[in-house]
Amino acid sequence: MKYSNDKLKPSFRLKYTKVLCLKSIFFLLVASCSFGQPIDNDYSAVDPIKTIEKAIVVGAQKLDGILSLLDNKSVGVVGNQSSLVDGIHLVDTLLHSGIKVKRIFSPEHGFRGDADAGEHISSQTDKKTGLSIVSLYGKNKKPHPSQLIGLDVLIFDIQDVGVRFYTYISTLHYVMEACAENHITLIILDRPNPNGHYIDGPILDPTYKSFVGMHPIPIVHGMTIAEYARMINGEKWLKNKIQCDLTVVSCDNYSHSRNYSLPVPPSPNLRSDISIQLYPSLCLLESTTVTLGRGTSSPFECYGHPDFLKTEFAFIPRSGPGSKKPKHQDKLCNGFYLNNSNYERMYKLDLSFMLNAKKQLNGKLFVDRSKFFNLLAGNNILLQQVESGMSEDEIRATWKEGLDEFSLVRAKYLMYD
Repeated sequence: MKYSNDKLKPSFRLKYTKVLCLKSIFFLLVASCSFGQPIDNDYSAVDPIKTIEKAIVVGAQKLDGILSLLDNKSVGVVGNQSSLVDGIHLVDTLLHSGIKVKRIFSPEHGFRGDADAGEHISSQTDKKTGLSIVSLYGKNKKPHPSQLIGLDVLIFDIQDVGVRFYTYISTLHYVMEACAENHITLIILDRPNPNGHYIDGPILDPTYKSFVGMHPIPIVHGMTIAEYARMINGEKWLKNKIQCDLTVVSCDNYSHSRNYSLPVPPSPNLRSDISIQLYPSLCLLESTTVTLGRGTSSPFECYGHPDFLKTEFAFIPRSGPGSKKPKHQDKLCNGFYLNNSNYERMYKLDLSFMLNAKKQLNGKLFVDRSKFFNLLAGNNILLQQVESGMSEDEIRATWKEGLDEFSLVRAKYLMYD
């Protein structure tokens, strides 16, 4: 029996340059014809022998252009551990360049990215710079006017993963709203979306609006953080339909069809490329009694439960950094290990994990947790569909009309295709 627990595997790899080969193109074409709604799948004009992809340049690396926007400005930075410029934190880079950074704002998981999901984070001081850090998670999700006094510009530089219930885009919404209300310019330093090559899932019903789902979009939205901000502005989703004074510093050499390996984990339990690919599908099980490997070396690369039938893989969740109180702590969980080539590149929201878990638990999957599941799903229909015994294909068919409509809206705000 295989166990997974204590030692962290090597995870993120920089993939800046590669040659596209015929085999990989064939795989992408086959996969994109099979699943979901992939994007940019016309490879007919690509010469696989001659084409060499240039290194992706993220917005934060285009420093000369950024500095010109910040000259003689008082600046606030909305960032976390992913806000790096060639390995150096954006805040340190700006201060070294003579920019007047006055305040830091941090999202869920904190400024250094080490807090648990949902953990209360108090405002504090950054030990390295002495700057005050304002937490935008918990009761203070939106910057208060008193926290913006003296600021001319806010910079938003956070690595997102392109999923509706990943709360960085909810923080983005509230930051944009605060900037609009207080006449502050927002500059977004864009970063690639590792799940930007497809869209999938049910569209959020406004009745189920929450911090894990604020807008009428599918679970996987296929947009970068800057494209998403353009949509928030353009669709007038901010309070009273106000719009934010928005400036975008785009990425170079990026397209939605291009694979991108994150150099830094965007949150404590997304430690590998595969976990990021699996996250949209597995996270729906967060609202059930099933554990997703928090408290092990393989979070979001496996799932299990003490009551699952005995399998070839088992794990014991332990308390530790980024998962202080994991589900089924210190209990042996039988389960399924998913870190393999089948999940290196996902093209659909995979419901098979949830349907299998329901079967393993004899239908008792949503015990006292249906409210949270509905918030993640963005409606109460998916729960009814799963509990009624609908197949994955039958469920997916009910998403098509909403996805088609969203595709038309999304197309207006794309910057890279």
